[in-house]
Formats: sequence, C-alpha cells, structure tokens
Amino acid sequence: MQSQPSSFILHHLKYILSEHPTVIGFRWSHAQSWGATWVFLFSSVSFYFALSATLHILLLIFRHPTHPVPCGPIPALHSLAMSLISATILAGTLTSASAEIRDTRWLWGRSKTPLQWLLCFPLGTRSSGRVFFWSYIFYLSRYLHVIRTFFTILRRRRLSLSQLFTNSIPIIMSFLWLEFSQSFQVLEIIFTTFTNSVVYGYRFWTELGLPTASYPLVANVEIILLALNSICHFGVLFLHIWGGGCNGIGAWVFNSILNGAFLIMFFKSFVKRRRIRRKAMESTATNVKSD
Repeated sequence: MQSQPSSFILHHLKYILSEHPTVIGFRWSHAQSWGATWVFLFSSVSFYFALSATLHILLLIFRHPTHPVPCGPIPALHSLAMSLISATILAGTLTSASAEIRDTRWLWGRSKTPLQWLLCFPLGTRSSGRVFFWSYIFYLSRYLHVIRTFFTILRRRRLSLSQLFTNSIPIIMSFLWLEFSQSFQVLEIIFTTFTNSVVYGYRFWTELGLPTASYPLVANVEIILLALNSICHFGVLFLHIWGGGCNGIGAWVFNSILNGAFLIMFFKSFVKRRRIRRKAMESTATNVKSD
C-alpha cells in the first residue's frame, strides 16, 4: 500500500519531466522562444558587462573600499534557487534522454549505442523535443547564474575581466547548442547541472554560517567537471572522424575554443588562489613561531 503513493508520485514526476506536451512539443524558434535571437544574446552579454562595470565604478566613487555593501539573505536564497533549478534540469535531462533513447533506438540498429548518441547526434538533427527543451531551460538558467557576479562586486569590491568572460562563456555556449543542434550537449548539461547542484548547495550551506569543508570543495568539483568534459570532447572528435559525422560540429569546434579559454582562465584563477592561501598559511606559521 505504501509503495502505491510513491510509485504514483514518481510516475507523475516522470510525466512532467519527459512526457508533458510542452516538453515533447518543444521547438527552438527565433520567433517563439524567448532569448532565441543573436541580437538578444549579444545585447544581454553586453548589458551584463556594462552593468557590472558601472556598479563597480559607482561603488569606488561613493563607498569606501573597506565597507562592503550588505546583501542580507539574498545570496543564500540565490544559491538555494540555483541548486534546486540545477537539480530539476538534471532530473529532466536524464529522464528525457532515457525516453529519447527508448523511442528512437530502433532507428539506429547496431550502428549506434546510447553513449554514441549522447556524444554525437546524427547529421540532420533539429533542436526540438525533450532533450532540447531542457537544453533551453539550461540556457535560460545561465542568465540567473551571472547574478552572483553582482554579489561579488557588492561584498568584495572586486571585478576582473576574466570573471566577466568566465560567466558569459556558458551563456554563449548554451545558445550555440540550441542554434546548431550541437552534439555532446546532453552530457555537458548533465555534468554541469550535477556540479552546480552540489556547488550551489554547498554555498547555501556556508551562507547560513554552517561549517565549511576542510578542502576547497568548489574548486575540486570544478576540476572534475573540466576533466570529464575534456575526455568527452575527444570522444566527439573520434566519432565525427570515424563514425560518419556528428551534427553541429562547427559549433562544437567554436565551443571547444571557448572551453579552452575557460580552462585557461580557471587554472590561472585556481593557481592564484592557491598561491594566496599558501602565503597566508606561511604568514600564520611565521607569526606562531615568533610568539
């Protein structure tokens, strides 16, 4: 008796995530999908750069550098919302990918496995259906992701060009996924949303003043994500050359370049943070010895 309500709930959730008419009938369209034009993409990214720079300059002029602007519970609520949104997109992508494989596997025969489909869409694939619906939701969530930049400016009074590029690159990449029905996007969404649900959940935890991890959790999770992405990129290249071609390979090449730029900026930031942390530990050890 107890299993019936739980099975009903799971069935209903599965229906909402992968069988709802809105999900199945989705189609990426410049006319019907909000934010689906090149003008919107470049305008929104430019506005993000301009607003971040303006806020930073205003704070430098009108507020003392040692006095951060209090944000109250807003950063914690943002982290909680992003963690829940990421978990929802993750669940939706997993159930939708499973349903698409179930419904279209008979077309492949023995020429393609589910992993090959996840890495390499067949030529002629259009941005419509279940997985592209969740790809679209993921694209929209990238605009919510950049709000964290403003918390950094208000609290820490720091702004760098690399930070703006790092936050805007995912917006551009996820737009290209939809615009060109790019291969590999399903796995990248799964990796990224899983990482975001963990990282933002951890940030919500620390925003509440609860104990932090004894190791750099966020940096370690992001390194694992980058490693998985790099491995899968080699898989896409292999399947495109020796497997008959992958859809949206031009966008994938441009995406790989953006990923490379993101990787360089991430490791530069990671090394810089490690260096600052090491100097702080050495300074603390020196003070302890002198006492």
